[in-house]
Amino acid sequence: VKNSDFLEWSKLWESYNTFYKRAVAGEITQTTWQRFHDPSEPMHALVAEKDDQLVGLVHYLFHRSTAMICNACYLQDLFTAESVRGQGVGRALIEAVCEEARAAGSTRVYWQTHETNHTAMKLYDKVADKTGFIVYRKQF
Repeated sequence: VKNSDFLEWSKLWESYNTFYKRAVAGEITQTTWQRFHDPSEPMHALVAEKDDQLVGLVHYLFHRSTAMICNACYLQDLFTAESVRGQGVGRALIEAVCEEARAAGSTRVYWQTHETNHTAMKLYDKVADKTGFIVYRKQF
C-alpha cells in the first residue's frame, strides 16, 4: 500500500468496519495507517487493484509465539469490494500474505472470522485448516 492510496483504502476500510458493525474512531484509522508506513512496526498492509482502483485490502502483523521460535503471522483484516467478490481477489490477498510471511521466516499464517461470515468461510475452508479454537475476548 502506498501513502497515496489513503483515500481509496479508507473507503474499503470503512466498508469493512461497516460489514462487522463496528465503529472505528478516526484517530485509530489514522494511527493504523501510519503504522503501515513505519518500518519499525510489525503491522503491514497490502491492497488489490483492478482498473487502477483499489478493490481489496489485507492487514497482517508478525508476533512472537510460545509454540515456535519464528514469528507467527496474524492476518487481521481482509476485505474485498462487493463488485469483485468471487473473482479470486480474497484468495490472492491471502496468498500474498503467505508469501510475505514465508519471506520473513514465518511458518504460520492464521486468522479468524465471525461465525456468520459464511461466504468468506467457503474460501477459507479451501485455503486453510480450521483449528477448532474458539476466541474469547475481555474488553476494558
